[in-house]
Parts: sequence; C-alpha cells; structure tokens
Amino acid sequence: MNRLTTSQGAFELARFPEHPSDPFRAWDAADEYLLRQLTDPETGPVDLAGTVAVVGDRWGALATALAAHRPVQISDSYLARRATQANLDRNGLDPDSVTLLSSRDTPPDRIDVLLVRVPKSLAFLEDQLQRIAPALHAGTVVIGTGMVKEIHTSTLKLFERIIGPTRTSLAVRKARLIFSTPDPELSRTPSPWPYRYELPADVGPASGRTTVNHAGIFCAERLDVGTRFFLKHLPTRGGSVKVADLGCGNGVLGLSAALANPDAHVTFVDESYGAVASAEETFRLGAPAGAKADFLVGDGLSGLAPGSMDLVLNNPPFHSHMATTDATARTMFVGARTALRQGGELWVVGNRHLSYHTHLRRIFGNCTTVAGDAKFVVLRAVRR
Repeated sequence: MNRLTTSQGAFELARFPEHPSDPFRAWDAADEYLLRQLTDPETGPVDLAGTVAVVGDRWGALATALAAHRPVQISDSYLARRATQANLDRNGLDPDSVTLLSSRDTPPDRIDVLLVRVPKSLAFLEDQLQRIAPALHAGTVVIGTGMVKEIHTSTLKLFERIIGPTRTSLAVRKARLIFSTPDPELSRTPSPWPYRYELPADVGPASGRTTVNHAGIFCAERLDVGTRFFLKHLPTRGGSVKVADLGCGNGVLGLSAALANPDAHVTFVDESYGAVASAEETFRLGAPAGAKADFLVGDGLSGLAPGSMDLVLNNPPFHSHMATTDATARTMFVGARTALRQGGELWVVGNRHLSYHTHLRRIFGNCTTVAGDAKFVVLRAVRR
C-alpha cells in the first residue's frame, strides 16, 4: 500500500487483490497528472459539479481521489471494481460515493466531465468512446491520460474521430494528457464490435465454430497461437465432470470441452466483463443442445466452492496493463488448486520461457509436460 498525495487530498491506495510483496503501485504518473490538471490554477479548475464519468480507472485511484464529486466509474475489470471499493473503505469514504458501472452497462444519459485512462487496447478505447459519445454535449470537458508509451497518433485520431477536435499536452514524468472538444455535429460510424470469426479446421471439437469477441479481449480478431496449440492437446473427460475455463477470454477452451463431452458442466471465469459476455455468446452459438454452463465475472476461481472442480483449463496472461509479470498466473494456479477436488487436474498452456512448471511443482508438488513445440508447452498438474 502507498500514499497518493494530490490537491484533492492524501489517500492510502492498493491494488486488488492486495499482496504485501506486490512491487506495483495502484496509480502512476498519468493518474497524478490528470488529478493536477483538474485543479490547475493556470488553466482554471475544472467544474466538477455535474456528472463526472471516469473510464478505465485501473485500481480506483481516480475515483477515490474524486469521491467527493460522486463520480461514475466505468470499467471492464472486476479487479478494478474491487480495488475501488477497497480503496474507498480504507480511506473512510462513503462506499456509495462512486457509482460502479461495467463496460457492458448503459452509460449515463448525460456526462459533463469525461476522464479517460487510455487502455492498452485501442479497440477497447474505440468501443468505449463510441458507447459514451452520445452522452456528451458541447460543454463536456474531455480529458484523457496515459503514459507516453501508451498514447500514439492512432490514439489521438480515435478521440478526434469519435469525440471532436483533439490536442495533447507536453509530457510530464513520461505521462501525457489528451484534450478533446466534443462536436455534437460529428458523424460517427457504428462500433465494429463485437467481432466474429470462425475457428480453423484443425483445432479439435471446436473446429469451424464461430467465436464472438467483444472489444478488448485478448486476440479478439484471430485465434492466438497459444490457444490454438492448446486446443489440439486438450484432455478428454467423459461423464458429468465439472470443468472450469479459467481466464476464459472468448471461451473457446470451455466450448471445446463441452463439445468433446456433452455431459460436462463448464464454468467460464474471467475478470473482464467483456470476456465473460464474449464467452457466453460463443457458447450459446456453438455448444451442443442441452450443454450446461455457468458464466462468472470474478477474481479467478475464488467464487467457486473448494474441491468442486474436476478439471481446470488455463491460458494465463503474463501482462498486467503495461507490466510483464507472472503474478497473475501464480494466483490462478493457487486458486485452481483450491477449487480442484483430490485427483482433479489443472492443464496450462504457456510460452516455454515463462517457466510455469516451476510454479506448478511448488504449488501442486508435481507437473508433467503433455505436449510442446519450439514456443509453447502444455503442462498438467494434479491435486494430490
């Protein structure tokens, strides 16, 4: 946990889930730059009396600092929502001072101040701006923020095309601001999302099935090579087994498990609201009649009863926003061990260089290599 000191006050902040050894803070220079801008005496403070919408607030730093103005936070991340709730609580702030909306919820009808933390995915930014633009008016103040490496010419063009005339600030501590002036007369093309594509013909039971991909999910426009390799080596389980597609993305792993075994009950889990919506639509399109499934937005498998799963399938991410880390994978592996019954199995695909086998042996006490090529390995660990 660290203290963020701004003109709005000083706040104790942490990411979620909170780990004492976590080397990353719950905010960065881009968040600080934006908060300073709102009270800058040279440009005049921004009037926050109307509806303030905060989009893409990664760990609740912006919403917590602006809680006195009762902002609406719009996020695709369950972990960001939980971080916001925890940060409001640890700073003694009213939990109802921030309205929490997911990326799938309807935005407010009118937004007077729009603050955008630029996401890693340009497609997700496009989709969110398209959804929010109708709520803007000529007097809406629109400010985006991000680190310099996150803001590109394409980012500015997107604001210009969807919002209106756009300019950018000078860089301060490797962070930059984006200023857009809403143009109510601007003609906007409809959002291209969700995007659909058919799976290739050589990936097992799911071959040729259609996937539905909302903006921002991993490899939303094509099947990523790691998942493709995994689909060719998935385990076959008969009977009424319980399977979890952990970090499900568009749900192709769980769909393949359901097609291979119509008696399986598949639980799709992701911390992204857009991912779970994608998985549900993919499953409804491609699953066999009578197939059983649950769809859960949450913190890994923490929402499932311990010892309730027979099989967990996992293609873990190795990035947290712009940072490369295996912390998420390790957390997923620990959660999978808890959720699995005795004799239950976790199957994981990953890049060879990530050394997931080391973590699995430490957590499960065992790990075997099922398949591998020059880039990827499929690993199996058993709950003893």
